[in-house]
Amino acid sequence: MSVSLQKGQKVSLSKDNAGLSKVMIGLGWDEVQQKKKGFFSAKPQDIDCDASAFLLINGKLRGKEDIVYFGNLRHQSGTVQHMGDNLTGAGDGDDEQILVDLAQVPSEYDRIVIVVNIYQAVQRKQHFGMIQNAFIRLVDGRTNNEMCHYNLTEDYSGMTAMIFGEVYRHNGEWKFNAIGQGTSDPGIGELANRYI
Repeated sequence: MSVSLQKGQKVSLSKDNAGLSKVMIGLGWDEVQQKKKGFFSAKPQDIDCDASAFLLINGKLRGKEDIVYFGNLRHQSGTVQHMGDNLTGAGDGDDEQILVDLAQVPSEYDRIVIVVNIYQAVQRKQHFGMIQNAFIRLVDGRTNNEMCHYNLTEDYSGMTAMIFGEVYRHNGEWKFNAIGQGTSDPGIGELANRYI
């Protein structure tokens, strides 16, 4: 069963999915379409969205080793893995995926925050208002059933990054909180600083 989420909506990941042990977070967007104009018209630049995961202890980021992103594809615990960087949004379905082995996440980590930013957004003068059909989804890794789908259809014009949501422990179970907060952070470093 798939659920469309609104900002701030929380979903229990284990209540209706007994034995849930692995999830996949998928990010997708459409590549920039080339418009045919005059002979000398400039080619639009590709938009490179990057999905990242921050593993937090007591709600805080301990260090850069707890950031899983295109430059650090696997957390040192082996429980969170980024499946690779898509530079353009080309292709159908998920353009980037992050796999989380919830059952094996070390107990000191209480929260995994999922963020997305546009690579070199400031230099390229890009923002989320330029992106078509962006989405994030949460999938049960055992069954491949989509549990939550968050459509990013709102206008985030002027925003260069977004805090999409968080997977967190609460009373012995994992839950998901859809945040959907657009920011003007120019990169992953600035996003990370919010959790220090």
